[in-house]
Amino acid sequence: MTNQTHIGRVALAVADIERSIRFYSDVIGLALLARDGNDAQMGAGDEPLLLLHGQPGLSRVRRATGLYHFALLLPSRADLGDALQHYVDANAPIGGFADHAVSEAIYLTDPDGHGIEVYRDRPRAEWPYRGNTLGMTTEPIDFQGVLRSQSGTWRGLPPGTMMGHIHLQVAQIEATERFYIDLLGLDPVIRYGPSATFLSANGYHHHIGGNTWAGVGLPPAPADAARLLWYEIRQPDAAAVEAIAARLDAAGHAYERDDDGLHVIDPSGIHVLLTTH
Repeated sequence: MTNQTHIGRVALAVADIERSIRFYSDVIGLALLARDGNDAQMGAGDEPLLLLHGQPGLSRVRRATGLYHFALLLPSRADLGDALQHYVDANAPIGGFADHAVSEAIYLTDPDGHGIEVYRDRPRAEWPYRGNTLGMTTEPIDFQGVLRSQSGTWRGLPPGTMMGHIHLQVAQIEATERFYIDLLGLDPVIRYGPSATFLSANGYHHHIGGNTWAGVGLPPAPADAARLLWYEIRQPDAAAVEAIAARLDAAGHAYERDDDGLHVIDPSGIHVLLTTH
């Protein structure tokens, strides 16, 4: 998947950078890759996945567009078993578990209220379809089965861990779909009524989820809130980015470029960074 379109880094504003570094390293299992004052880069192996920006005094906000959760994809079920055993032993803030038929997931929350999913995918050959529709479900996880799969060695999240997907709180589903499908070129996968949509590239179960479960028409999170700053969608090559730029131009949708990549704001006020591998 890594040489195709996929989610890259996620950047979060947090109230206490020291607290967040401890949480993401000691509890979640990411490694501190770089630190510069109030900014920290966390990852697995040498791959940066999470960028933390400390901003003292931030408060939690719930009814705003932005992050619902980011999702760390582990290479194997054994890795998920190792993580689950560690989270139980560490009394981690686990919010739930789910078997989605295509994947098995653990849900947690960081000290600022940011949602986290840690999951493993089943092989694509095992994904269920109803006709041409992917049959994602939400069922109880096989807790003991996941634990039995563990290797028994916890050294943090392993090399090969990647940002599997991101789930967003959005202002409006139709506008979200028009932006991500028509302009960014993702494919629709599943639509759950008027309140949730799941989109992907390359036939994946989803790279981006969007929901309005907290309300329709919500504003972006204010500057004094712990919040999603931006997230990255990595494109296969420069031609893919240029094709997106052309569609944005044709639609009259503003964007900016710099040395980091192409920056665009989605209809919910969420900052998306488009880069190449």
